This record gives sequence, C-alpha cells and structure tokens, in this order.
Amino acid sequence: MVAAVRVHKLGGPDVLTFEDIEVPAPGQGQIKVKQHACGVNFIDTYFREGAYPSPVGLPFVAGNEGAGEVTAVGPGVTDLKVGDRIAYVVALGAYAAERLLPADRVVKLPDNISYEQAAGMMLKGMTVQYLLNRTFKVGKGTIALIHAAAGGVGLIACQWANHLGATVIGTVGSKEKAALAKANGAHHTILYRDENFVERVKEITSGKLCDVVYDGIGKDTFPASLDCIRPLGMFVSFGSASGQIAAFNINILQTKGSLVATRPTLNHYVAKREDLVATAQDLFDKVGSGAVKIPINQKYALKDAQKAHRDLEGRGTTGSSILIP
Repeated sequence: MVAAVRVHKLGGPDVLTFEDIEVPAPGQGQIKVKQHACGVNFIDTYFREGAYPSPVGLPFVAGNEGAGEVTAVGPGVTDLKVGDRIAYVVALGAYAAERLLPADRVVKLPDNISYEQAAGMMLKGMTVQYLLNRTFKVGKGTIALIHAAAGGVGLIACQWANHLGATVIGTVGSKEKAALAKANGAHHTILYRDENFVERVKEITSGKLCDVVYDGIGKDTFPASLDCIRPLGMFVSFGSASGQIAAFNINILQTKGSLVATRPTLNHYVAKREDLVATAQDLFDKVGSGAVKIPINQKYALKDAQKAHRDLEGRGTTGSSILIP
C-alpha cells in the first residue's frame, strides 16, 4: 500500500482525500515509478471540480504531472529500465508515492534536471514551449502580453519569450508579483487591480498594440484582451483560472481587426511520441543552458494537497508548486 490523494466526489479542495492505495505490477507497455515529486497545476482543480471530466470516473487519484524513478518494467517495454529517471504529463494519477504509467508517455530526465525541477515544469514548461514556438511563433520584435505573468506558466513564459527576442508585457496582481515578473524577463508590468490593462498596453506600445496575447485567466480578461491586439494578431486562451470564457459572437474577431483566436491544449501538441520527445527536449535544453529557470516557490507534503489547492486558487502562489510524497 502506498500513500495517495484521491477524489471520491467532485467539489472544492476538501474533497482531496489522503489515503493508502494498492499499486499492482506493471502490465503490457507500462512501467512502475517511485515518485520523488508531483506537480500542482490549475488543471488539477478543473478535474477535481468536474469542469474537466475524469477519464477513469470516480474515485480517481488527482494530479497530472510528476517525476521519479523506474522501479519495475512491464512486458513490451524496451527503451526504459529499472533505475531510469523519468518525468511525464499524463491525465490523473500523479498525487501518489508510486504509480503505473504508460511507457510511451514518459521522457527520460537528463542528469542536470532535478526531480523537483521536472515536477514543477513538465506541464507548464512544455505548455510554454508549444505556445511560443508553435501556436504563435514568437521572435525578435514580437510584442507579447502575458496575463498572470508571475504564475507558474507566466514566469517561464516571460523568460522564454524574452530569450526569443520579444518585448514582454505582463499583468500581475501586486507590486511584489510585478518585481518577480520583471526579474524573470518581463520588460513592462501592469497591475491589473489598479490599472486598466488595455489603456496601459496602448501607452506601452505607443498605440501599436500586441502581436499576441497569452491568456490563462479566462473570464475576467475577456473580451478586453482583444482590445490589446493589433489587426491580424492572435488571442491565445490556454486556461481559465477565473472561469470559462462564455460563448461569444465570432464577428467580434472581425470588428477588432480580423483577429485569430485559439484554445490550444498540450495533449494535442504532444499526441505523437516524436512531438512529446522534441517538446520535452527543447524544454530541457532551455533549462539546462540557464536561459529559463524553474522557480519552485511552494513545496508541500503530499498529505497537504488541500492546502496546495487552496493557495493556488486563492492566487497566493508564484512560480511552480510541488508535492513531495
């Protein structure tokens, strides 16, 4: 029996139950992993509440990201062995001391990346990789607005976009978070509680507006985000920390400047094994070179998953949060 955090009924953080579970031997194409760290992400709260349906029904072990060591290999697994260090993003099952994983959805961890770094960056870091390189190609001269710039995705995105040559504008909720975003590559910060972010974007860009807006907030920043984008620019909605964006008349995109709007998700960008490996490798390269640092600003014991979710949803966190089994 091993410790895990399970959800038996949908709801708030209090439905996260710390208990023991049985982890069987790995089956065909599976590996068994002793986990050293588990990532905490907003998507975990969506599954917990039922905004995203659980693919395995109830009950389920929460969490979607982690890193650890292979302890057993099932039939048909040829490219992994006992003792290998691995990391992954797989729907559900992460908040546990041990777990089974499909071998084709994990990547080997380079020696220069720690388990804690990996657990704090696989979902967020690979999300930033595809957002900045594939959804919209950020480069020299790009003006990008990143909402929640001091959050887990935000701090990585600010560093990476800056590294690619973009002018980075970040919205934040406090002066402390503004300082953090600036220390991580944001050229300009906007205190969204005190300032009108659309007006500030117009001032900062001298009326040119942004080429792209990256929005993980959702309801609270839409449709105002569209007013920050130049004609033919792109609105990228990749999360909904404040609630889902309601259905809207698509003609608004024409009136705001023939804009492109997209709602991407990591699963589709790494569905093919080769894309998963390439995306992870680019992330490992950026972190390994020091171009992107992964700030693990909150660590919790596995049994304190409820507190981790409360802090995350209360916007009391910065950078990445992890659970230690």
